[in-house]
Amino acid sequence: MTTDSKEQLERVGAHYDREQMLKVRTMTRAAMDLIARAVKPGMLEEDAVAEGRRILKDMGLLRGWHGVKVRFGPNTLKVFSAPSVLGIMLQENDIFFVDIGPVWQRWEGDAGNTYVVGTDTDMHNCKRDARVLFDRVRARWRADSLTGRGLYDFASAEARALGWELNLDTSGHRLADFPHAALYAGSLSAVNFAPTTGLWVLEIQIRHPERQFGAFYEDLLLDQDS
Repeated sequence: MTTDSKEQLERVGAHYDREQMLKVRTMTRAAMDLIARAVKPGMLEEDAVAEGRRILKDMGLLRGWHGVKVRFGPNTLKVFSAPSVLGIMLQENDIFFVDIGPVWQRWEGDAGNTYVVGTDTDMHNCKRDARVLFDRVRARWRADSLTGRGLYDFASAEARALGWELNLDTSGHRLADFPHAALYAGSLSAVNFAPTTGLWVLEIQIRHPERQFGAFYEDLLLDQDS
């Protein structure tokens, strides 16, 4: 666990602006959904990533603090740093997620969500419960001011209660005026204080206990819905 203080890890850069961060959040989530709508069965994952880059460029989100991630089927089990298996094609009944981290002007965005094509019940439930779990963890943060570590301890227990396994290697991070890594490059799950609103991204990645797929959801921790 990190021993750095809350003051150190929640520093902001010279250009930090909460309203601009929220604006980029809105733009990022809109771009994410546009990318998802462009994904169709029969498409290769690599082609979906290329389409994602085109969409971001068309929206003026020319730079990213991390690359475009579109994961199909078994690649939805991969953590952020792990490369996808190449040549995976989206099937008629399948699951995928989109994870983007664009920079607009001086401010970072980050958004991730899971999408399902077809009628596979387990996949639809997995998608649903990734968001359910995010909402439960966020509610506990709002109600009880849990530490970063406490949030992920709670998330792990709740995931098991829902019938899924939580991937603790996907464990949240700072967000800021670019680049947040100059302020803190570690994980949310490592901090020993309650994260402040508007500065941290809560990431939830779950997997089916037997089948080879999972789901992902992330968003900025905010003290009210927006």
